[in-house]
Amino acid sequence: MGFIDKAKNALHGVTDKAEDLRESVGGKIEEGIDKAADAANSATGGKFEDQLEKVKDLADKIDGHPDDDHEAEAGTETAAE
Repeated sequence: MGFIDKAKNALHGVTDKAEDLRESVGGKIEEGIDKAADAANSATGGKFEDQLEKVKDLADKIDGHPDDDHEAEAGTETAAE
């Protein structure tokens, strides 16, 4: 096994560990950011809702599960108001 093959194997192991970490912690990060954003949105009367939605979307990307739930919720809330 040559140097390049060893380097590829080592890199593969590191990326696997990073993926495992992202999967185990990512959802917790998103959950915490969602709670903080909801509290901030409530405290400001929705004044910064658009900016907070962007933060929530970034949290979705971090946990590896981007979804449209935040956009759907925002559309539902707007329609209900």
